[in-house]
Amino acid sequence: MWDFDHCDPRRCSGKKLARLGLIQELKIGTRFRGVVITPKATQVISPADREIVEVGGLAVVECSWARLDDIPFGKIASPNERLLPYLIATNPTNYGKPWRLNCVEALAAAFYITGFDPYADKLLSKFGWGGSFYSVNKHLFEQYKTCSTSEEISLKQETILKDLDQAWEESRKDSGNEYGDDFLQANPNHVDWDASHRTDDGVTTTVGAERE
Repeated sequence: MWDFDHCDPRRCSGKKLARLGLIQELKIGTRFRGVVITPKATQVISPADREIVEVGGLAVVECSWARLDDIPFGKIASPNERLLPYLIATNPTNYGKPWRLNCVEALAAAFYITGFDPYADKLLSKFGWGGSFYSVNKHLFEQYKTCSTSEEISLKQETILKDLDQAWEESRKDSGNEYGDDFLQANPNHVDWDASHRTDDGVTTTVGAERE
């Protein structure tokens, strides 16, 4: 991980993994040939990335959601930058919120989707709440694993979000918004940055981050 020291060390999942020797910290400017979960990616991670992860590994950016503009993403570039699809956080800071994954959740999600379940389980086992991440998102992981490519994952995500939207509308009619607005909020990983931050294709982003 690239750690920008934005978060409380006592609550930071990335720092805990580093203390346990389960993750390596990278210096700014270090090139990484594996898969990087990064806000400036335009392609969603998929089972097709399994070989890249197996050979080159997996990396995340440890930072605060509120300070993404402070990150020199150009210095931590990778030829294999990826987003994460729709998932629900279960970390204590953002429990129940879609998209708001912290570092260990982002790593685990990428490992589950690329078929390295034991790696994901090992990382999550170091957190008292870790087991809930898989149980809450199990139905999502099972659907994403039926896909072969990034494009298929993106289409599957669209279907999931449409189903959630329909369920939300129905619940509003029947019982006054059973699910709550959190499940349908805009993806903060797909930040609508100003023109100075946009790529030619526009910016769609995902990052493993803690929220202060």
